Amino acid sequence: MHIGILDIFQYGFMVRALLAGTLIGALCAILGVFLVLRRLSLIGDGLAHVTFGSVAVSLFFRVDPAYVTVAAIPVVLLSSLGILRLGERARMYGDAAIGIVSSLGIACGITLASVAGGSNVDLFSYLFGSILSISSAELTTAMVLFGVVLLVVWLFYHDLFAITYDEELAKSSGIRVERINAVLVLLAALTVVLAMKLVGIMLISSLLILPAVTALQVARGFRTTIVLAVLFAVASVVTGTIASFYLNLPTGGTIVLVNILVLLLTLAVRRLLPRAGAESVPAKV
Repeated sequence: MHIGILDIFQYGFMVRALLAGTLIGALCAILGVFLVLRRLSLIGDGLAHVTFGSVAVSLFFRVDPAYVTVAAIPVVLLSSLGILRLGERARMYGDAAIGIVSSLGIACGITLASVAGGSNVDLFSYLFGSILSISSAELTTAMVLFGVVLLVVWLFYHDLFAITYDEELAKSSGIRVERINAVLVLLAALTVVLAMKLVGIMLISSLLILPAVTALQVARGFRTTIVLAVLFAVASVVTGTIASFYLNLPTGGTIVLVNILVLLLTLAVRRLLPRAGAESVPAKV
């Protein structure tokens, strides 16, 4: 039986998947712009590995699947702050601190999964995503977090902009850099936990990186970069979700492939239609 595009909205799980995917994709795009420009884009990958460890702990102790995401939140929040502290106090570069926390998370996850009897269907769904199984509670959580991120970015926009382009200058200007950095990584941590059901732990960092990188190829202002990143992310999530439904493909992987396709098309267009100043985003508020 042929199912039209509009017919899929008759299915509650598809409506929840598209709504949650749109919100989470937009969150990843907004935060991704700041993280990519701060050269902290791999923090998503590190926190994803920590999320894997916290999920393995939850499954090991037979936590109700409905509360696995909730149980992962405090662990990932503390880990994000741990990455910051390692970089600041232990004089490590950001990628080294991310690597240490990431290694700890993945090691704990693999060990506990092995002790519990190896990988299972539940763990597999967290690793590779299960957007079509998003519940109403998770959709509500995504809506709340979306509102929180928009509010924080609006309140601290100029501070975030300042530390993104010159952290030392921002610090000398009286901006509390450590506090703003903490807010940024905490929001990224919450978003990573939510994105776990969208594309899976193994592909979370792609949602933070690809839309932001794509937008940076064509945008000519900071606000424009954020808006374009959100548009690219939402378009990729919606297209990938619908395509996976009709083609019977893994949704998370399809979303990431669409993101990569959009990036390649953008690079091709930029090469054919070069624009002066398109290689970098001007320091324009």
